[in-house]
Amino acid sequence: MPEDVPLDDVVRLDLDRNAFTEVPEALTTAPRLEQLSLYANKIATLPESLWTLTGLRVLNLAANRLTEISPSIAALGELHTLDLGHNRLTDLPDELGELAGLTEYLYLSDNQLTEFPESLCGLGRLRYLGCTDNQLTALPEDLTGFGALRELRLYRNEIAELPESIGTLTSLRELHLRGNRLTTLPDSIGELTDLRQLDLRENALTTLPSSLANLSTLDKLDLRWNKYLREPSWLADFEAAGCMVLR
Repeated sequence: MPEDVPLDDVVRLDLDRNAFTEVPEALTTAPRLEQLSLYANKIATLPESLWTLTGLRVLNLAANRLTEISPSIAALGELHTLDLGHNRLTDLPDELGELAGLTEYLYLSDNQLTEFPESLCGLGRLRYLGCTDNQLTALPEDLTGFGALRELRLYRNEIAELPESIGTLTSLRELHLRGNRLTTLPDSIGELTDLRQLDLRENALTTLPSSLANLSTLDKLDLRWNKYLREPSWLADFEAAGCMVLR
């Protein structure tokens, strides 16, 4: 991108697939910028000047070569959508949980995260969280802060159990847990009374809690590739009520 391009009045900037190895310095002259996409470049580090764009509402940094995110990201208080997927992140700054404006989407999929940051549980207005294809082994014990979540995608991790607090996410409509190491589910999962889709494929489940039968809004329950699962009799009632049960 030419350095002399005037960006004073630019509100949206799409710089996808340009083979950039660094963020163009000219971006700091775009004080009104609200949407910035740098998807699918070759950026390994981010300049501190990026965090001066405090009017940003959408920031897409997916499919780069990032290994870390600065705590200074907390300055982007207007962000409602943040995509950090398909990078090389091994951890995240606690300050990410201070982005109270994150109401729409947070994408963290396809990184190298081994721990789910407890600070993220402070994102009480977030509706969609994608943290698939990482190396997570557990979730925080207290998930009550995620009260607005409607969709949670955690497939292809190494999660062995869910905390009882999963039942507090009563706004959830979709819960995707495919490809983990779950052997059981907590009874509290029956409190997700707004749930429409529950994907449990490719786990090691042997039983299902009877509370699951309370999910009268469920449209799809995917149980495939849990070869030791003993199916409860109430699955037939689910199917009779119109729920698609995949075995």
